[in-house]
Formats: sequence, structure tokens, C-alpha cells
Amino acid sequence: IQGSAADIIKLAMINIQRWLVKENLKTKMIMQVHDELVFDVHKNEVDKVKDNVRKLMEHAVILDVPMEVEVGVADNWLDAH
Repeated sequence: IQGSAADIIKLAMINIQRWLVKENLKTKMIMQVHDELVFDVHKNEVDKVKDNVRKLMEHAVILDVPMEVEVGVADNWLDAH
């Protein structure tokens, strides 16, 4: 299972990075921790990035079970949890 989860998050990371570049956003994906991605998001982009990252992660692969994604927004990693 862990190997499959790693593959899924890598696919999501590729899709998210492509989307960030395509949209010419200032947001940067800065870190992956297990099943979590951390971003440095420009204040004007928070809502757009939050909504689209969730969608891209939830649909990185098509499964028979839902992929639920939680999004936290804060000034630091600790407060985002």
C-alpha cells in the first residue's frame, strides 16, 4: 500500500506542477512529507491554489474508493495542521 500511495502522490505532484506553470502562478511546491505536500502560496492565489490542488490530488488516479484531501492554510507548517 505504501508503494502505491507514493506513486499516487508523485503523479499528483507532476500534475500540480504542470498546472502551476500553465497558470503562471507565483505559488511554489516546496516539500513532500509522506502523504502531504507543502506549498508557499502567494496571498492572492490562496483560494485558487487550494481548490485546484485538492482536485488534482483527489483525481491523480481513478479508483473505486474516494481519495479525500484535507487542506490547511497558515503562516507556518505547524499551524496548518
